[in-house]
Amino acid sequence: MPLNNDVTRFLDELHHPLRQEIEALRLIILQANALLEENIKWNGPNYSIGPEDRVTMRIQPPKQIQLVFHRGAKVKEQPKGRLIQDASGLLVWRENDRAIASFKHMEAVKAGEQALAAIVRNWIAATV
Repeated sequence: MPLNNDVTRFLDELHHPLRQEIEALRLIILQANALLEENIKWNGPNYSIGPEDRVTMRIQPPKQIQLVFHRGAKVKEQPKGRLIQDASGLLVWRENDRAIASFKHMEAVKAGEQALAAIVRNWIAATV
């Protein structure tokens, strides 16, 4: 899936200090699942399948990048257990259907690339 030009322009205007990390994360997410579409939502890059938001990149405050894994904006009944397994430890769980992965520098992005791609694939499979 190609990068969305509107998202690129949005990021160009921000002059974010972690822009390289943002770009690497964009590619990892989009390459993990060909059905994902990139757009802007909640003041950052967002990834959805059709109208269903699944991963949102939180880029403010600019000290770290967070990927929020969710099932959309509307509250849904919680599953009994976590939606996916994460042996890598990248995810911090907020609810059984909401987790966050945080990245403060490029080394963390590179170290977590394989695990993150698997998390994205598994998240989409579990939530679509």
